[in-house]
Amino acid sequence: MAPIKFGVGQSVLRKEDDALIRGKGRYTDDHAPQTLHALVLRSPHAHATFTLDAARARALPGIATILTAEDVKDLGGLPCLFNLPDAPFTGPDYAILASGTVRHVGDAVAFVVAGTIDQARDAVEAIEVEWTPLPSVNGLVNAVKKDASQVWPAHAGNVLFDVPIGDKKAVDAVFAKAPVVAEIRIVNPRVIINYMETRAAVCEYDAKRDHLTLTIGSQGSHRLRDILCDNVLKISKDKMRVICPDVGGGFGTRLFPYREYALVAVAAKKLRKSVKWAADRADHFVGDAQGRDNVTHARMALDKDGKFLAMDVDLMADMGAYLSTFGPYIPHGGAGMLPGLYDIQAFHCRVRTVFTNSVPVDAYRGAGRPEAAYVVERLVDACARKAGLSPDAIRRKNFISPKAMPYTTATGKIYDSGDFAAHMKRAMEVGEWKDFPKRAKAAKKLGLVRGIGLATYVEVCGTMGEETANVALSPDGDITILIGTQSTGQGHHTAYAQIVAEQFGVAPERVHIIQGDTDKVATGLGTGGSASIPSGGVSVQRATRKLGVTLRELAADALETSAADLEIDDGVVRIAGTDRSISFAELAKKADPSKLNASETFSSADGTFPNGTHSVEVEIDPATGKIAIVNYVIVDDFGVTLNPLLLAGQVHGGTMQGIGQALMEQAVYDPKDGQLVTGTFMDYALPRAADGAPISFETHNIPCTTNPLGVKGAGEAGAIGSCPAVVNAIIEGLYREYKIEHIDMPATPERVWMAIREHERLHSL
Repeated sequence: MAPIKFGVGQSVLRKEDDALIRGKGRYTDDHAPQTLHALVLRSPHAHATFTLDAARARALPGIATILTAEDVKDLGGLPCLFNLPDAPFTGPDYAILASGTVRHVGDAVAFVVAGTIDQARDAVEAIEVEWTPLPSVNGLVNAVKKDASQVWPAHAGNVLFDVPIGDKKAVDAVFAKAPVVAEIRIVNPRVIINYMETRAAVCEYDAKRDHLTLTIGSQGSHRLRDILCDNVLKISKDKMRVICPDVGGGFGTRLFPYREYALVAVAAKKLRKSVKWAADRADHFVGDAQGRDNVTHARMALDKDGKFLAMDVDLMADMGAYLSTFGPYIPHGGAGMLPGLYDIQAFHCRVRTVFTNSVPVDAYRGAGRPEAAYVVERLVDACARKAGLSPDAIRRKNFISPKAMPYTTATGKIYDSGDFAAHMKRAMEVGEWKDFPKRAKAAKKLGLVRGIGLATYVEVCGTMGEETANVALSPDGDITILIGTQSTGQGHHTAYAQIVAEQFGVAPERVHIIQGDTDKVATGLGTGGSASIPSGGVSVQRATRKLGVTLRELAADALETSAADLEIDDGVVRIAGTDRSISFAELAKKADPSKLNASETFSSADGTFPNGTHSVEVEIDPATGKIAIVNYVIVDDFGVTLNPLLLAGQVHGGTMQGIGQALMEQAVYDPKDGQLVTGTFMDYALPRAADGAPISFETHNIPCTTNPLGVKGAGEAGAIGSCPAVVNAIIEGLYREYKIEHIDMPATPERVWMAIREHERLHSL
């Protein structure tokens, strides 16, 4: 059978883009122009006690209300939805407004609502606050020192939990006898997640129904509604409707609730008017959860031939001042992926989560898996240098064999499929590794240093839980899908339309997606963990097939034939081999509307394990430390490709985020007073197109066995393989030329220049 024009595997252009590029998108800040405007008064101190007097501010013109901790004392705090089954912990209260003590710059202390945004600004400045600064602590290493100031008195040493994963006794025994041991100590820096559209929220209150409608740009409406109603506002879920319109980027950080969502709800109900809050970029830098921030010491025991025997890791992760919704899960869950693609029989990891006086840390594209891949891939390159093997040779020696699938890792992950040596080989072929010495020699004549490196990766994703899709035939013969996933730019409208096209042959413009509305869509998990296609896509496929069975039965009655003789294509049910047919629109007119829809639910409990290889070639200018990426190759295994264009876009975007972290991004807090030094785009660098390179991307797919579509999640992959590949390439060049074998992210020109100068200084003595 010939491929369906708009079906699975076709490079269908995004149906969403026409409206967006014409400025016809509808974002939260476009909603409800007739509204009151709100701003948050935030702490200028990293740690302080305070008293607050808002009387003068409340008397200013246009001020509708000013909420303080006293006004919201009956609300619950923002919850942490993760705990350890074997070592449960109790986190501190994450109050909607701080009461008496603030614990990071940007901590929220008051919520001002006014007729105009300028009136709100005047009131924020007029609120009288008496601050008494307290000692603060920033940085993981500083926070666990014996004399460090305490963020929370109940958590001695600033540690939330300190737990082991794996078998320490077995690992210690292997290391005691191992002929070769390689080790690294690396920093995975804190980053600030910057989406194009800053967060915003609008709440409307219907006094007659005692009902709230909250419009927000998020990664899922149902989860937010449930948390806000159950944990914070303490109201029945039928008292709130959450609507998510167009969303300008998510990356994990929009998945969970923030204080402002509860505050606009309280203010709207109190004032009986609509209330809007929208963050400016400065607000975003200190008000939204940040990402990464680990310090890791990792060791690998090897035999004399370079075979991995055991891995031992000591991982510290910064939680910030409070526990964000999934914060403690990120390092603990990510540690499960530390063995990577390698056959490592003995494994142990110590995981410590630590409080500091900084913005809370939570999920950011990959959520623990990029951190794990960075550790193991940096360590594997260190092993190669120690064992005298090339980076690819040591990987081939230690990769899990395709014949070993399904393979259970030392951390209990079950890899169902993959051929890791094959995609590494292909990436090296495309990257022309054989000819690299010639290119390095030519660069050296120009006073430049070339470096080449690679990283392989595997991640677990698609484990969000059950997702339900309802596929319905509309009166006009079009198809409507109701689903609880939430697109934040990935192209779900196009992807789901292709799955429908595979069954019905209808063009994408005839498929309509309804998402992000708790009144219209019954259930939903939102979008996170690359689960939308592995879970939501399967649900759409199954519901479409189920609806197809019904349509054939209805058409069989209308055409007086057997359903087995019918085929569906281009929105028409036809008797195969004849011109007798009935259109979807005609069927819709004849049939009982209640029969014209089908629902199916799917849960990818076992997850999917996408994997791949990133190969990077860089050019380093020793005179300035500047790094240019001159060649970038990716070969990934995503099981099945639904849409090559959408897939390439996801991979390119994630890769550029990883390049940003590898070369320039880092949230810096002043160690003395806890101020966020990188609080604007003047100080915090984001990658531009020129900071990357043309990316050669292809797939070496092996269908997933745990997913009926065969797909493996792809949304986070680019951000997982990129950081270690870029840094490994930099270190390869620096080691070959200067015997420099360590540099931490971000590898800024200053850091590279200083490393080279230090090498020259030592060799001049």
